[in-house]
Amino acid sequence: MRALLQRVREASVQVEGQTVAHIGPGFAILLGVGLEDTPEKAAALARKIAFLRVFEDDAGKMNLSIQEVKGEALVVSQFTLYADTRKGNRPSFTQAAPPDVARPLVEAFVEQLKSYSIPVQQGVFGAHMLVNILNDGPVTIWLEQ
Repeated sequence: MRALLQRVREASVQVEGQTVAHIGPGFAILLGVGLEDTPEKAAALARKIAFLRVFEDDAGKMNLSIQEVKGEALVVSQFTLYADTRKGNRPSFTQAAPPDVARPLVEAFVEQLKSYSIPVQQGVFGAHMLVNILNDGPVTIWLEQ
């Protein structure tokens, strides 16, 4: 399981011109599910994100977690995080889990984040989305479980 995590001032998702999710300060999480992923990996990744200290304390140091700052999370499923571009110019996505495997693992990840009292909103699985991210810092971190 892969996550591209961005600390944001705000983030939102639109599908067919309608805003389906919007958060204030917190994390935008672009989440990719691979063929070898499991509910245990989803839980471990959610725990890592819940306790990751990348929010600034009073001294301006990245020392606080999303829980401590009462931030929100926006989770957007993104199979393209498993793009393999080693051959040619067209990415291969053979290592990305198929939708019937990925969808329940995305839901398991979201439920785990919620279990840490983090308000979570989601994009629409499999839809063409417009994702608006106002990256704060910028802070962008690649995580893999």
